[in-house]
Amino acid sequence: MDLLLRNGIVVDGTGAPARPADVGVAGGRVVAVTEPGSEVAAGAEVVDLDGLALAPGFVDIHTHYDAQITWDPDLSPSCWHGVTTVVMGNCGFSVAPTRPEHRELVARTLENVEGMSLEALRAGIRWDFSSFGEYLDSIERHPVRLNVGALVGHTALRLFVMGDDATERAATPAEVAAMRVLLAGALSAGALGFATSKLHTHHGAHGRPVPSRLAAMDELLALVAVLGEQGRGVVQATFGPGFNVPQFAELAAASGRPVTWTALLTGIGGPGKTREIVEQTAAAGGEVWPQVACRPLVMQITLEDPFPFGTVPAFSEVLAAPRERRADLYADPAWRDRARPVITEQWGRRWSKTTVQETVVHAVLRDGPNLAELAAARGLDPFDLLCDLALEEDLATRFRIVLANDDEDELAGLLRDPRVVLGLSDAGAHASQLCDACFSTHLLGHWVRERQVLTLEEAVWRLSGQPARVFRVAGRGRIAEGFAADLVAFDPATVGPGPLERVHDLPGGADRLVARGVGVHDVWVNGTAIRRRGDDLPARPGALVRGVPG
Repeated sequence: MDLLLRNGIVVDGTGAPARPADVGVAGGRVVAVTEPGSEVAAGAEVVDLDGLALAPGFVDIHTHYDAQITWDPDLSPSCWHGVTTVVMGNCGFSVAPTRPEHRELVARTLENVEGMSLEALRAGIRWDFSSFGEYLDSIERHPVRLNVGALVGHTALRLFVMGDDATERAATPAEVAAMRVLLAGALSAGALGFATSKLHTHHGAHGRPVPSRLAAMDELLALVAVLGEQGRGVVQATFGPGFNVPQFAELAAASGRPVTWTALLTGIGGPGKTREIVEQTAAAGGEVWPQVACRPLVMQITLEDPFPFGTVPAFSEVLAAPRERRADLYADPAWRDRARPVITEQWGRRWSKTTVQETVVHAVLRDGPNLAELAAARGLDPFDLLCDLALEEDLATRFRIVLANDDEDELAGLLRDPRVVLGLSDAGAHASQLCDACFSTHLLGHWVRERQVLTLEEAVWRLSGQPARVFRVAGRGRIAEGFAADLVAFDPATVGPGPLERVHDLPGGADRLVARGVGVHDVWVNGTAIRRRGDDLPARPGALVRGVPG
């Protein structure tokens, strides 16, 4: 035994009742879970947890760390919130496979669709790979703090095979066959599965639809069948027009593999719609898991980077324009006339949930009246006021917009439903606009301690055992003999996310929002401490989690 954790309250990740227990660790794995008072092996390190809850390390199944991992081996801010395993490549946006001539195109796609700084991507990505296997090998060569698994992205496959045509048309049978070969190679190399998206807000380089949006259903069925042929992997899908519950069931049937889709959010489709969708998903058949978020979907956006407005056709013009030319469109009355009717129809109810958040020029408005109230007082349309305020500050004004998932009563029902899985942290994406990487501490603080919607045991299962099972991450997500010693000790009375902070620590000095973890005392990854008494340690013991049959 290398390590003995004493006097903790073990919440083992299965949903079983918490209990006092000692946990022994050797060689990076749990070797004993015993009654308190275990005998100490000679030479073992003993840590007294003094009544803290001890849980399996949390598993975040929906991140976008694909680029960030090449410059940030600590994978912050996830590492501050008890997360010990992350899955990236979601929504089809892996950075491999990528041909060298497509690297700029990939960076520009991530800039528009995932709100990443183009300058940071250009300066930070370590392009020492082309194939997906080479990408995994690159990760394994460079020590990281957390365990990492990766999905291979549909957009990446299409770009690799089809080039510029990937954003224009469906694939030919020969091109689908070539993508199948690439996908089979990625799975054999250790990809955890395959990810795709048809979300209508997903506009990539130059404002074009991301390549996966152009795929026909036959192409998708042919690709996911590769997972079935190999008997491994999970399908992650992001819904869009003509791509919803019935199609997810088709993917599950064609692959014989789990399908998880993003995202089931309250406020989309009217009150009670999420419950209806859960029932439809269950009735459609197959192992299909809707992903739910436990935080309101709130973004702090500038009109320089207007990702959420991508559903409005006029904003495709904005996303296609260089950033330095976007103000010209906002100032153009003809462009506003094209945009206003659609944005009013789609966004009118959100203006009352929109406020000025970060500004120098409009400091008097910060955290003040909402945009609907301000517009009414000035006799303006809220959309025109949004544009005017942005133009007066060279598009630097940040507006806080509550997009969805803010019906707490409906969300409480989803969180209690075992047929859904917790996801959509989007860690690593939209870095200047939101920080939901703190979802785990938010769940424990808000939904367990404050709202008492979940028990501590249920919440820990949501964060560890359940996502590990859905994604077939073997040997993680539980405190049990033989499982990896990914462990987090936290104080249930204080755990939660700290306040949002804007920092400028991305490559090239680009900014992002982060939140520190509160009440997270100790974290071990594969038996090595990465956090002790609330302070980060320099260790980087994370492992590459490669997919295996099963």
